[in-house]
Parts: sequence; C-alpha cells; structure tokens
Amino acid sequence: MPQQVHIRLDNRIYNNLSEYATVANKTRQDCILEALALLFEKKTQEEKRGNAKFRFIDLFAGIGGMRIAFESHGGECVFTSEWDKYCQRTYFENFGVMPYGDITEINEYDIPDHDILVAGFPCQPFSIAGVSKKNSLGRATGFLDKTQGTLFFDVVRIINVKRPRAFLLENVKNLKSHDKGKTWKVIMESLDELNYEVFPCVLDGQLFSPQHRERIFIVGFDRQRYGREIPFDFAITPAAMPAKVKDILDSEVDEKYTLTDHLWRYLQDYAAKHKAKGNGFGFGLVDLNGVTRTLSARYYKDGSEILIPQEGKNPRRLTPRECARLQGYSDSFKIPISDTQAYKQFGNSVVVPLVSAVAEKIVTTLEASPEIEFRRVQNG
Repeated sequence: MPQQVHIRLDNRIYNNLSEYATVANKTRQDCILEALALLFEKKTQEEKRGNAKFRFIDLFAGIGGMRIAFESHGGECVFTSEWDKYCQRTYFENFGVMPYGDITEINEYDIPDHDILVAGFPCQPFSIAGVSKKNSLGRATGFLDKTQGTLFFDVVRIINVKRPRAFLLENVKNLKSHDKGKTWKVIMESLDELNYEVFPCVLDGQLFSPQHRERIFIVGFDRQRYGREIPFDFAITPAAMPAKVKDILDSEVDEKYTLTDHLWRYLQDYAAKHKAKGNGFGFGLVDLNGVTRTLSARYYKDGSEILIPQEGKNPRRLTPRECARLQGYSDSFKIPISDTQAYKQFGNSVVVPLVSAVAEKIVTTLEASPEIEFRRVQNG
C-alpha cells in the first residue's frame, strides 16, 4: 500500500520543479519520486563501489533476474533500463533503484562504462528491404543500418560506443527461426561486424528449476581485447538434486487460485475439441514429482499451461510466490504489485539460477583471458 508524505518546498525549488515537470511532461510527484530514486541509487552504488569484481548494465531489465545473477558473482550494476511502470516498481522495491525508461530515448554516450552488457531484448523483425535498397544504390549498410527501427538496434549502438568486454543477450528459443531466419541472420552479422566473438546456445531452465523453459543465450567477447581464441563454452553443470514441482508449492493456498467449475469445464471441453482434431492444445495438469510447461506472460488469463492437481476439487493455478520460486527467485524477493501484473512479470522473467550459471562462465572466462594490446577503436 503506497504511503503518503507531505513536504514543504521554498518558492525557488517549487518553481524549478514545476518548470522541469512541464518540460519533461511529467507530474511534479513523479519528478520528486525520480529524484529520490536517483538519490537512493547513488547511495547504494557508493556502498558497493570498491568491492565489485566487474561493472555491468542491465537493459530490458524486467524485474531484475539478470541483475541478481550477475551480482551473485561479484558484479556491480551501474545502469538499468526498463520501460514498463509495473516492472519499474518491482525493481525499485527490490533493488532501491528506479530504472531509466525507454531505451530508445537514452543517449549511449550517457551510459556509464561497464565490463559486461546484459540484455533480454524483445524479438522484432528486421527490414531486409531497406538493406536491399541501399545496396542497389551502392551505399554501405552496416550493422546500425540493418538494425535501425528495432530494439536490437539500441543494444548494437550501445555496444558500438561503450565496447564492453563481454555481453549476454537472452531471448526466446524461436529467435533463430523468427521471420524465416532473417532476424537471426541480421543479429549474427551485426555482432560479427561489431568485432565480437559470439557463442549462441539454447539452454533449458530445468537444469535448475522444475520447469521446461528453453531460451537462447548469446554470449560475446571483444575481439579487440581477446582475439578470436576465447576459452568459453556452455558446459554447465546442472543442480545436484533435480527440483520437482512439489518443492516450490505452498502448503496452504487461498481458494481464489482454485479454478471455478465454469473455467475448469471450459478448459476440458477446449482440450477435448482439439484432441479430436489431432491437435495437442490443452491444459497442463502437472506431475508434482516432475516439471511444468513453460510459464508464460499470459498465465494471468486462465493459468491453463500449469495447473496443480488438488484432491477432491478442481485444480488450481500457481500463486505469484510459487511462480517466483519456479523462476528461481528467493522468498525474500518482494512482489509489490497485483497478481495479474506479477504473473506477467514472472512469465517474462529468466530462470535466475540458470542465468547465474551462464554469468559464472562469462566471469571465469574474462578472468582467464589476458587482454591483448588494446586500442579502443570505435565501429560505425
């Protein structure tokens, strides 16, 4: 429940605040909140500075799953961007940092220097037609032209200017086949033109969580620093004891999470209809000793992909806290938003311990790779 604080401002500060709010097209209250958030962020960074093994930035940050993973290996997050206001609230509640908003409006030269760039960027198609037109006119295209108009472009322009030692990009498994393979082709060509040695791999979250969740991870290392012979691989050791669904469940759950008779009947009829047509669509009643299907951002609609069986009554959906555990968040992680928003946030999140394992491999590789004579050469 948000708390209210009444403050008095002298005329000079009030007038400056009003003028800034008008220019920024924001309310005075939002401007004050942003100022306080920046103050807390500065204090947090000052407390951590000096103890960090490396610095990283968190783009398309969501609720901070990637941040948790890289902080667990000694990293200091020096910049965060996330445009969704509900995710911003969750992020602030857990890290004391208010993420910057729309990445497309952030100047890459204003971003702090960092060792590792981390981004779970959204998947968008690229305009091959635009590239073809420039080729026909004899004009160079380059990675900035090929990716213009997509959110991947913002990752590219930041890497191009800041040249982190390494990066980790995460996306859905189908990125490679998206737009008939055109998206993947442009991504790989662009990262190669940036002069990074790139390692892609599809990993499954069930290495560490009772959830079948395949995602593609793209790791890159700066060739200008390390050359092409980089000792990196995705040979990740899974958890010693495979997790089971029953391990993440609460012993007592509010009845509101149990499906109504109407919804349960609808899901059964829907599944039967598609089964008769030879389709595999339907609800996912889980084996408590096994793993679930992939938790998605649409889970808030009916919870059909992951239903928990209950003796003597209709199945139920997972609670937000159980979704958090399924994605590897500790019970100390705060969930300050509605169930609907929480389902969207955890459905869009990463499996934290899996990303932590990848982060460990990246950090270990950087520590084991001496830099060659390095001269910062800007691309583009």
